[in-house]
Amino acid sequence: MLPDLRPVTSDLRPKKSLGQHFLHDRHAIARIVAALAAAPDDPVLEIGPGTGALTGPLAERFPRLVALEVDQRAIDVLRAELPDLDVRHADVLDADWGGLAAELDADEHGLTVVGNLPYYITSPILFALLGARLHLRRAVVMMQKEVAERLVAEPRTKAYGILSVQLQLWARPSYLFTVKPGAFSPPPKVDSAVVALDFAGIDEPDADEDRLRSVVRTAFGQRRKMLRSSLKALARQAPGSIPESMQTLRPEALAPSEFVTLTRALFG
Repeated sequence: MLPDLRPVTSDLRPKKSLGQHFLHDRHAIARIVAALAAAPDDPVLEIGPGTGALTGPLAERFPRLVALEVDQRAIDVLRAELPDLDVRHADVLDADWGGLAAELDADEHGLTVVGNLPYYITSPILFALLGARLHLRRAVVMMQKEVAERLVAEPRTKAYGILSVQLQLWARPSYLFTVKPGAFSPPPKVDSAVVALDFAGIDEPDADEDRLRSVVRTAFGQRRKMLRSSLKALARQAPGSIPESMQTLRPEALAPSEFVTLTRALFG
């Protein structure tokens, strides 16, 4: 049986400019809430609550819930329906994660994050979460299925790319389940998926982060070329060189850890 999770109800119409697709499916909501794997007293932060389909059930289970929302209409609905909720008019891309973790006393274990991400800014939000990883414990986020598949893609596959490498270097991504268009209002034209990102216990790559990111981006910027060609300009600026064993490989042939090896070979 599903738990008695009560979503907020509202006649608020989704705003296309914000990429809003409001979730309403009880099964998906219950599974997302359960996937947080958080204790009742853990601080939880929701990204873009919208009309509160997730927010109501989250607020019942996690009293220390904080919601970040850019749409003032949605904020008005949430404040009317959930007067005890800490909802803030804020853009997640401008969030001070360190400040939030300190404010919510989450420095030791990290914040738990949840959200139905707008398709058009999914990648920027994912990279923002990576940048904030030292302040996070776990994120359970919904996105376009195609993007979710990239996060967990293996080398030598079409979906494998920049997102795959960076998410797998600085987090442990897990594909949890697929959500069909009918679970939303309005229904999107594609399937969605829920992904968990675990940040606790991740060993930081033994390479300069900025240089590592640059090597990954540059290599996949010309993914059909061999590394000796795609990284030619970058290699000219580096004190080291591309290992002989990698020069004739294309970027999708390298596992995330091998990009660390490559970066260290180039820059030490």
